[in-house]
Amino acid sequence: MPDPASIARVRGWIDAARKVTVLTGAGISTESGIPDFRGPQGVWTTNPKAEKLSDIRYYVSDPEVRRLAWQNRLAHPAWTASPNRGHLALASLEARGKLHALITQNIDGLHLKAGNSAGRVVEVHGTVLFVACLQCDWRGPMEAVAERLRAGEEDPSCTECGGILKSDTISFGQSLKPGVIERAMRCAQECDLMLAVGSTLQVYPVAGVVPVAKQFDAKLVIVNAQPTPFDDIADAVLAGSIGDILPAICG
Repeated sequence: MPDPASIARVRGWIDAARKVTVLTGAGISTESGIPDFRGPQGVWTTNPKAEKLSDIRYYVSDPEVRRLAWQNRLAHPAWTASPNRGHLALASLEARGKLHALITQNIDGLHLKAGNSAGRVVEVHGTVLFVACLQCDWRGPMEAVAERLRAGEEDPSCTECGGILKSDTISFGQSLKPGVIERAMRCAQECDLMLAVGSTLQVYPVAGVVPVAKQFDAKLVIVNAQPTPFDDIADAVLAGSIGDILPAICG
């Protein structure tokens, strides 16, 4: 836990802020039992082959990759995970009228489960709780496709057009949804405090919201266990348990 003076200073900034934009990465969900990707015990760090499942080229061309990806989705901890104290603290920030936007790189839906409103949450990389067709753009709840998997299908196709289905998430090699990054950048420009939580700040273009916020004179607070490329421009860097730090600074 950071020293009390640092916590008090950041809490004072948040109390004084009118528009707080938050960026969250995988680190906020690890305390809910969802592993990150690039951390010391991350999914891709401990099993580099797992990264192939997140590459659209392999997913489209290799039925075996799709079958394995579907099994991983069935077992994804997002189905049973609950929001932790970090998620709940950000929901309380919205309840206080301080939250301008919550930009998240996560696909687990835990911010919505915690009570943040859909209108405030920008899911940059999509959500594992929905499925989409790569051919006709049909979109629907993941649970309906999960039932087909449990019934024995290994590589379910779209019932509308027969196209390839995948979780409604952004894979490597896939374009972000139109307007999403533009909205995120706009929210960074409009805030007076940017709070970056649990992100390595190495994935672009979303990491670019951090320097944009600084360019538009917002205070920058980074909460992350590991150093980030933007620590040197931050007004405060708080290292430690996100589940301890966010309730202390968000009120």
